[in-house]
Amino acid sequence: QVQLVESGGGLVQAGGSLRLSCAASGRTFSTYAMGWFRQAPGKEREFVAAITRSGGRTGYVDSVKCRFTISRDNAKNTVYLQMNSLKAVDTAVYYCAARRTVPSGNYYYTSPIQYDYWGQGTQVTVSS
Repeated sequence: QVQLVESGGGLVQAGGSLRLSCAASGRTFSTYAMGWFRQAPGKEREFVAAITRSGGRTGYVDSVKCRFTISRDNAKNTVYLQMNSLKAVDTAVYYCAARRTVPSGNYYYTSPIQYDYWGQGTQVTVSS
């Protein structure tokens, strides 16, 4: 089992940047594919970005491509989401998620139901 704790959210002006971090407990972080999701008030949880267990492959929702970058440091048990050129529509609670994978797995996942563990979320507010 893994516990996830997000940090780095806050209030930023449109066009600004934030870097979210998600720290995972345990010694098996490198066996998990990781993802970032977000949920705005009154909306469903939305996929933002995902990364394979090795970090070799990443995926993004179209609306954040070229603005957001997901990365991971398996030595630090941490996954990051660098967010640049933020827009008001990016305002949401951001969640990180982990999915157990097999050793041969080299996939990332884009649906919330594919993930096994979730953090508590961190609020990102972008003022226009």
